[in-house]
Amino acid sequence: MEKLAIQGGSPVRDKKIFYGRQWIGDDDVKVVADALKGDLITCGPYVDELEKELCKVTGAKFAVAVCNGTAALHCAAIAAGLGEGDEVITTPLTFAASANCARYVGAMPVFADVVPETYNIDPDSIEKSITDKTRAVVAVDFTGQAVEHDRIAGICKEHGLTFIIDGAHAIGTKYKGQPEGSLADMTCFSFHPVKTITSGEGGAITTNDPELYRKLRLASQHGIVRNPSEYVEEPEGPWVYEMQELGFNYRMTDFQAALLISQLKKLTAFSDRRKEIVRRYNEAFADLPEIIVQQEIPESDTTRHLYIIQLDLDKLTCTRREFFDAMSAENVQCQVHYVPVYWFPYYQKLGFKKGLCPVAEGIYKGIMSIPLYPMMTDEDVEDVIHAVKKVVEAYRK
Repeated sequence: MEKLAIQGGSPVRDKKIFYGRQWIGDDDVKVVADALKGDLITCGPYVDELEKELCKVTGAKFAVAVCNGTAALHCAAIAAGLGEGDEVITTPLTFAASANCARYVGAMPVFADVVPETYNIDPDSIEKSITDKTRAVVAVDFTGQAVEHDRIAGICKEHGLTFIIDGAHAIGTKYKGQPEGSLADMTCFSFHPVKTITSGEGGAITTNDPELYRKLRLASQHGIVRNPSEYVEEPEGPWVYEMQELGFNYRMTDFQAALLISQLKKLTAFSDRRKEIVRRYNEAFADLPEIIVQQEIPESDTTRHLYIIQLDLDKLTCTRREFFDAMSAENVQCQVHYVPVYWFPYYQKLGFKKGLCPVAEGIYKGIMSIPLYPMMTDEDVEDVIHAVKKVVEAYRK
């Protein structure tokens, strides 16, 4: 930081720009207020409407709204029938929930490496990781970019595996023109505030399979059904409901659903703005050899949740931490996504060791996420670019 103070002077801006931020408008506030004034603020009409809207947006036949993206992944693991002794292949370059969902049902995650240019799970590594215990693949659309669906779906079909997409980053993304949510056996979404659209907390699972849909609904709602046509036994009276499986209370409230319905109407606009910012960043960093940008496969029309720069530390005199702190001193907040999952103490205690996925680990050591969200002004974007270039210049070899 002392070096920057000498060479760069004062920060590029006076007010901090965050790496991610929700955009809640007056229209969003109004629909939430209307929902809160309704007769039902949970288990009401907005959740039903939301699930229909999610089907329209994703092209899926069925959607189940839940309380968060982690709950979505847990329900998907239950619906897939995963359990003790099973293995689930996933990526280490993700949030912990992508692997934890296997542990929730007693299965064991197996970590496949990633493609060096795209940071998404490598289909070749998936194939090499398959054993006679493998039952599913949880592939993550990292930063919002679609994985190589055709290859992974082919691998899953050949080996009889359930194909689950962790699409927490990817609402609005398309693969070969088809929306994420309608491509895998199940797709799990998150609506956390830093995602493209938000309900505060919230998630959903989409599927085209009616039997998976039945299992997902049971898993997320205590295993209970309330429609007499679905009962196993004849009901004694109208008060009866029937618990058919052991499920969880992962329901979304009506006012969260109302907010998300409102946000879905802005998805195209939010997506377009994110793409504009990504294009500007790509253009600005193209002539910086110290900065490596994430590449995209041509099949993915990506709504980017994160914009990640990878530092070529061989060309810089600083560590990643020093670069990170220097960006903070410029009032530009960055973040790192993600620590390889099996580096965490919990997974180390299960026997996982560092070095398992060398490509993912090498990428992790140099990456950081810079600000990306629709509310950013053009001036904000240029300030971020200027800060990156200023720090690079200060630490360039």
